[in-house]
Amino acid sequence: MGIRRTLLGSAVAVAVAGMAGVAGYAMAAEVTVVCGSVGQGAKLCKGAATEWAKETGNTVKFFAAPASSTEQLALYQQILSSGSSDIDVFQIDVIWPGILGSHLADLKPYSNGAEDMHFQPIVANNTYKGKLVAMPWYTDAGLLFYRKDLLEKHGEKAPETWGDLTASAKKIQDAERAAGNNKMWGFVYQAKAYEGLTCDALEWVDSFGGGDVVNADGDITINNEKAVKALSLAASWTGTIAPSGVLSYQEEDARGVFQSGNAVFMRNWPYAWSLGQADDSPIKGKIGVMALPKGGEDGKQTGTLGGWQLAVSKYSKDPEAAASLVMHLTSKKSQKQRAIEGSYNPTIAELYSDADVLAASPFMGQLKDTFTNAVARPSRATGSNYNKVSNAFYNAVHDVLSGKTEAEASLAKLEKNLKRIKRKGW
Repeated sequence: MGIRRTLLGSAVAVAVAGMAGVAGYAMAAEVTVVCGSVGQGAKLCKGAATEWAKETGNTVKFFAAPASSTEQLALYQQILSSGSSDIDVFQIDVIWPGILGSHLADLKPYSNGAEDMHFQPIVANNTYKGKLVAMPWYTDAGLLFYRKDLLEKHGEKAPETWGDLTASAKKIQDAERAAGNNKMWGFVYQAKAYEGLTCDALEWVDSFGGGDVVNADGDITINNEKAVKALSLAASWTGTIAPSGVLSYQEEDARGVFQSGNAVFMRNWPYAWSLGQADDSPIKGKIGVMALPKGGEDGKQTGTLGGWQLAVSKYSKDPEAAASLVMHLTSKKSQKQRAIEGSYNPTIAELYSDADVLAASPFMGQLKDTFTNAVARPSRATGSNYNKVSNAFYNAVHDVLSGKTEAEASLAKLEKNLKRIKRKGW
């Protein structure tokens, strides 16, 4: 009772009741779901969940989770470790199945094989100790958004390397300010000390060939010259082509600056496309999307694997109804709607050749390889210690970006911290 009052007090509840006995339920179930808080995701999720409730005669309620994925994970761990049944369906990050898996229900008895049509690497990622603990909802990879009109106006090409981006961003920023827009910045991204910075920084490091912090064998690899080079370049952006305030930016902060017309380049997730193309967007029709730049001529284009899954708490009082909602939200029909209306990348391969999807978000077809071959965060290698690893990494990077420490010293200290976390093994 106390948990429900304290944790669900902020929930946005929508009661959609129907007649008992519909869809095989003796009594209508009440299912509480976390729908997310970024972009149009929450709106689309609520619409589809309400549709499910009407079809099945059940009731659905929505829990409003924090916007920060770091804060979400901490809250979910608190709720699940208490054995609470207050939330039935959780929206979980691609890196969380191994962290939360012991608290999640096996969905195979309810899926009727639906997982077979999804990208199999994601299904494998969502399989914990032989159990399918989450269904793929949408996949993600970091992308570069840019102002096509401004690049053309100033005679610049889409950047191939981070060095190219740095130079173009400075040139266009300065020219636009001289022309009267003193709010213009060259580049915005996610640099707050949270999971989003882990994603951004991993892209910088990997693009330079600096590895993925901890490799698949569990070896700590982050303290290397290429990683130092990547973070040193990123540190040079703070206060020059990026506002000093970028050090507190999450996804929506960066999108707000870019969509208002005050940034040339932006690193963000695909969801930002549909919002930037909305009728009320000042930059509608002026946005280009591409894979993130290479670290240099010998570097590579990369993007951190993101994406979210839907999972059922094993403490749910009605796992059958909760699983039914999950299957509805992750279905081909729902994923197609999310792709068209919110530019959320499907986890169903067939939708990448769907004419309606490609008409709404052309980059999905063009950048399919970016989404299917993105660099993974080291969550599988580090297991239950991943949260500690990520925390140590993004704080070390933040120290570099803020000018508190040099990249070489910060990564050497990070290596020592990771060794302490690892001790005798992950």
